[in-house]
Amino acid sequence: MTDKCDSSCSSCSSDCSDRKTEKPADENQMQINGRLAKIKNTIVVMSGKGGVGKTTVAANLAMSLAMQGKKVGLLDADIHGPSMPTVLGARGKEILVDNGELLPAELTENLKMISVGLLLPNFDDAVVWRGPMKNGVINQFLRDVRWGDLDYLIIDLPPGTGDESMAIVDYIKDATGAIIVTTPQEVSLADVRKSVNFCHKVKLNILGVIENMSGFACPCCNTITEIFKSGGGEKMAADMNIKFLGKVPIDPEIANCGDDGKAFVEHFPDSVSAKVFKDIIEKI
Repeated sequence: MTDKCDSSCSSCSSDCSDRKTEKPADENQMQINGRLAKIKNTIVVMSGKGGVGKTTVAANLAMSLAMQGKKVGLLDADIHGPSMPTVLGARGKEILVDNGELLPAELTENLKMISVGLLLPNFDDAVVWRGPMKNGVINQFLRDVRWGDLDYLIIDLPPGTGDESMAIVDYIKDATGAIIVTTPQEVSLADVRKSVNFCHKVKLNILGVIENMSGFACPCCNTITEIFKSGGGEKMAADMNIKFLGKVPIDPEIANCGDDGKAFVEHFPDSVSAKVFKDIIEKI
């Protein structure tokens, strides 16, 4: 495909190789369903607001499950900002192809990951794609990735309720549910409420709300200090009659681990924030 391709194969007169391999819609969905049949639970992590730490939450939830012996897949559906390879130290790992199937990067014995960031020639390259191209990549990630048998597939969505979110709910008809991430401030909550209403509109079950960056956990004494607001996400969950999963306080090591490509819950399992992630896992 060229950079001008919009993936509208049905109305295209070009005789390109990609057009020849286009699959009928029903066959395509059947292949996706075949992949999903091997996955016990599919959890979407989303937020209406950027900058709330959604990717960090998704990464640490996935690693928490993997550390408990669960077989976990992590699908980075943030096409324009695929930061999951950075957060989990996967930059430079190759995605191999075998018999037309994509082999996800293996991060640990129990954790695999796929991301557009692992497919770019240069990790800093901008992904300049419109809706149809993004839809095509998510389709391929669900249809062609050889996950094998999984206990959980965690899907990290970009902020908002646009193309990527719609593609996921269109292809995955019976997802286990969504985890919605917010920070305590109203500027975040206003957008996150839209994500809640999105889930209601598309009939996606909501597993609960996580309030991230809720207070500051002192690395010396573990005391929680509310240097910013706290409790906004919990109140929103109560007002909208959805489950509240927990408050993850700010910990300097969360940011350090993200920059160093290490999973925070794996390297600081006894910290206050890591224990919160463990409690959240038990609730869902």
